[in-house]
Amino acid sequence: MKKVLTIAGSDSGGGAGIQADLKTFSAHGVFGMSVITAVTAQNTQKVIAVQDIDPDIIAKQIDAIFEDIEVDAVKIGMVSQIDSIKVIAEKLREYKPKNIVLDPVMVSKSGYDLLNPMAVETLIKELVPLARIITPNIPEAEKITGRKINTFEDAEKAAREIRLLGAEYVLVKGGHLQGDSTDILYDGTNIYKFEARRINTKNTHGTGCTYSSAIAANLALGFTIREAVERAKSYITKAIEHSFPIGKGVGPVNHFYELYSRAGILNNREI
Repeated sequence: MKKVLTIAGSDSGGGAGIQADLKTFSAHGVFGMSVITAVTAQNTQKVIAVQDIDPDIIAKQIDAIFEDIEVDAVKIGMVSQIDSIKVIAEKLREYKPKNIVLDPVMVSKSGYDLLNPMAVETLIKELVPLARIITPNIPEAEKITGRKINTFEDAEKAAREIRLLGAEYVLVKGGHLQGDSTDILYDGTNIYKFEARRINTKNTHGTGCTYSSAIAANLALGFTIREAVERAKSYITKAIEHSFPIGKGVGPVNHFYELYSRAGILNNREI
């Protein structure tokens, strides 16, 4: 069995972060492991508080995994602080995993800063060059490049600019733009587009975490970057289409739709 590590924050509501990552890994038939960088108190409506994990404990979690278990891919999600970013980069340079997927989580859907604004430059300097693929959404790509992105042409320019920072591939997710959900993948030479119809639902909590984790899982399974993105795009689209009306706010996507379907659990049934 392939083994995938997520380095990210915990979501007490279960829809995003470590919880979403591990669900996604399981849905793809890979063994999930975790390094927790922060504990959040959040639900479908808001992030109430965040407590960052001490960088030394983050380092020891990483050591504990790599000293014992072969890692086929790593997904990096919420990393809040400068010292945390630096220690993660140091350990990844030490252990040299072959597939690093960087999801530059910066702001929650409720508007809470999940990345210290002062740490953005450190993330760009330390983690982006280690990434086989980085997966920013439009607001994150704007923060990284310092440019407004209003069109797909703007997104293409941003992808080209971000790749100059050192990542091998850049996937700019187009969910915040008008029209269908079109993501742009740039490999340094070619632009590839991955399209899906826009789904009319408010329940999109955890989409970025889930998408990037699906890419990591598919890379661990041996697929190419383009294949991994294509398969992950199909998975997240179905997860959004069958998302849950849980809570009073933005509900989570459905990581186990196919499993639940086989078990006879109907999507419109009260959860």
